Amino acid sequence: MKRDDVCVLIPTLNEAGSIREVIEGFRSMGFQDILVIDGHSTDGTPDLAREAGARVIVQSGSGKGQALLEAFGLIDKEYIVLIDGDGTYLPSEVDRLLDPLMRGRADHVIGNRFSNLRGGSLKRLNLVGNWLINMLFGIIYGVRLRDILSGYRAFTRSGISSLDLSVTGFEIESEITIESLKKGLRIVEVPITYLPRAGGTRTKLSPLRDGPKIMLTIYRLAKTQNPLFYFGLMGAIFGSMGFLLGLYVVRDWLQGRIEHIPLTILTAILIIVGFQLFLMGIQGDMMATMHREVMRELYRKKR
Repeated sequence: MKRDDVCVLIPTLNEAGSIREVIEGFRSMGFQDILVIDGHSTDGTPDLAREAGARVIVQSGSGKGQALLEAFGLIDKEYIVLIDGDGTYLPSEVDRLLDPLMRGRADHVIGNRFSNLRGGSLKRLNLVGNWLINMLFGIIYGVRLRDILSGYRAFTRSGISSLDLSVTGFEIESEITIESLKKGLRIVEVPITYLPRAGGTRTKLSPLRDGPKIMLTIYRLAKTQNPLFYFGLMGAIFGSMGFLLGLYVVRDWLQGRIEHIPLTILTAILIIVGFQLFLMGIQGDMMATMHREVMRELYRKKR
């Protein structure tokens, strides 16, 4: 792999305190194609990025996901390195991510921050949120990854081009990972260092605001990747409601009182709906399994 075959993509929003150091770190290792896509910064980040030698575009919309979707369409290099511009990742560790691509062992490489988490880099609430999200991901998709929200990644261009991405916010990392699984891409995690944010920069991700959005995205996308869980969970909720209402109705019947005919009808409806949703999950799971096998075979032949 030559450095000229790689595009380093850096999404930014008010990263004046760190962007120059990040760009210069990559340029010192021979990377010339460095693309900064800026989310309308007000602190001079685009000017600093240009002075450091990067090409800069300002995204047409807003949100990290929208920025990446726009940038992916502008890149024609064989390999793409994605890194946040806040100084929390080390450019010097980029070869850890590129090596599995170069050796043909992966199409999508994720830098695992938790292998070397420096003190103060993540608050306790963020740690708990990341743990919950990674656990939910593992339960739904059956793949054990330790850091699906990492902002340091590498892809083959053919791999990233095969993904159907749509979210515009911080859920984009989750969607990229899930879509990679859906399309049969080979995912490898490598250990990286995660540092406290550089002075003058602040996080844009709110655990209380963005955490539920990310978890909802993980559940929503399970509709096609793991329909048995998606429909089964809804079926369990409806069935449980019907069962609990049924206990109340049966108790009254055993006491000789038949006073809740509408409630009895509702109980039956809830149980039937729950059972039907569970059957839909089983049918969807069979179709999803066949689809994954077909996609893996097509992608194998393409490679």
